[in-house]
Order: sequence, then structure tokens, then C-alpha cells
Amino acid sequence: VRCLTPWQLSEIPNGRKCGQCIIGIGIGLHFTPAVIEQVGSHFALIFFGALFTTLSSVIGVWLLRRTGEDRATAFFASMPGGSGEMVNLGARNGAVLSQVAAAQSLRVLAVVLCVPALFKFLLGDGVPLNHAGSVSWGWLALISPLGVAVALLWQRLRQPNPWLFGALLVAATVSLAGNLQIALPNGASQIGQWLIGSGLACHFNRAFFRRAPSFLGRTLLATALCMAIAGSAAWVLSVMTALDLRSLTLGMMPGGIAEMSLTAETLQLSVPLVTALQVMRLLFVLFLAEPLFRLWNANQE
Repeated sequence: VRCLTPWQLSEIPNGRKCGQCIIGIGIGLHFTPAVIEQVGSHFALIFFGALFTTLSSVIGVWLLRRTGEDRATAFFASMPGGSGEMVNLGARNGAVLSQVAAAQSLRVLAVVLCVPALFKFLLGDGVPLNHAGSVSWGWLALISPLGVAVALLWQRLRQPNPWLFGALLVAATVSLAGNLQIALPNGASQIGQWLIGSGLACHFNRAFFRRAPSFLGRTLLATALCMAIAGSAAWVLSVMTALDLRSLTLGMMPGGIAEMSLTAETLQLSVPLVTALQVMRLLFVLFLAEPLFRLWNANQE
């Protein structure tokens, strides 16, 4: 609508936060003692898989530098750490913020649109993993306000992705402590997807695609290369460990945590494994991106 008509729809106030909170609770409820035991037994795989996909973003940095972007813009536009966090880091280091935000949003959009279609085309429907769980309104009535409270605290402490992580942390803790085996009611996840998707789409309009078509084209090329590398690495790890190839592939894709976990839930994959890989990669980027950039900058000077 924003690209094809003059009607520039704006984001629903706090809609993305609400969607992330719903999805955070939904993701957290997938965490059970049995699942955590499985994820914990493959911690080394998750660690090195996340590290490998983080390092593969060097391709994007190299490509953008080769075509004239400054160091800060090329670096923070290519890091798979989420739009908000990378814009903040870019602002502290002199990057062109509009291009950083554009590259981050476009990469997530490309991954979300392409990966499910590629899975369907290359792997078929696969074997659905068991996510059975009943709805317990009593537990949800306890978890939901606690999740909002922790999200507000996380936001006040200026931590990344507070509305997703706050709700996820509460839901996962309660689910693990009580071994609940419960789920969100039908339709809740779809509402969360709609709120997040509509919020993401509001970053795009005709001017967005006219402003820097060559920059966006290079961003898409770098994203495609990173996706190919992540897919290849996931295949190798799947052969070595016998873990589900689709879950590993999705976990290693350079998308956002909420979007990739949502896709895992929609495709009936291992949501905790996907989330663990995505969270580990985010931690690598948040803690290593700025020190590595400053080291690179100092060496160049």
C-alpha cells in the first residue's frame, strides 16, 4: 500500500512492542526441561554456528566498502544484529544512519520472504516437530503481566530487544520451573506476526527504494551470499549431529530473532534451537561489533 498508493500508513502505536511481547511469550512457552537438555547438549554447536554466521557478515562489509561506502556505514549496515541496536552503534561511530536502518530492515524482509518459500521448494513439508500444548488461562494471566513488567525494566536499563526478551525470559522461566507444556491460544501468534510484520512494512515506501537503489541492491546481494553460506554450514552441522536441517538453517539465517522464531513456529520447527542460535549470534554482535570496528578503524589509521 505504501509503495503503490499515496496512502502512507503509519505504524500502530506500540503495535510492534505488543507483537514482540506476544511472540516472546509464545517462544518462551516452547522451553521445557527436555528441550533445554537437548539444546544444552549441543551448546558447542550453537556457539560455533552463531560465531560462524556472525563472521560471514564480513562479506557484506567488503562488498559495501568496494563500492564506496565509508567504514562505519559498511560495517554496521552488514552486522546481523537488528535495526535498532545497529543504528545506535552506528550513531556512536559516525555511520550514515538512514542507510544502516535501510540495510537492516531490507535484510530481515528478504530473509523472512525467501526462507519459507525456499524450504517449501527444496525440502517439501518435512516432518513436523511436536509442539503440542494446551491453553491454560490461569498461567497466561500470570505470565503476561510479569512479561510486560520485565520488558519495561529491560527497556529502562537500555537493554536490546526488551519487549521480546523480557516476555521470553518470564515465559521460559515459568515454563521450565513448572514443566507446563502449555501454549498460546489459537490466533495469538498470528496477531503477533501481523503486528510485527505491519510495523516492519511501515519502513518502506517509494522514496525508500528510489533513494539508494545501488546500495539496496548490494545489500540484497550480500544477504543472498550470507544466506547461502549459512545454509551450507547448517547442512554440514546437520550431517555431523543428525539435528533437524530446517531448524539449523533457520537458526543460522541473518534475520531478526522474533521473525526467525515466528517462522520456526509457523513451519513447525524446533523453536528453542532456532531461538538459541539467533540469541547467541545477537550476543556476539552486540558485544564484539563495536570493539572490532574500533580496532579495524585504528589499524587503518
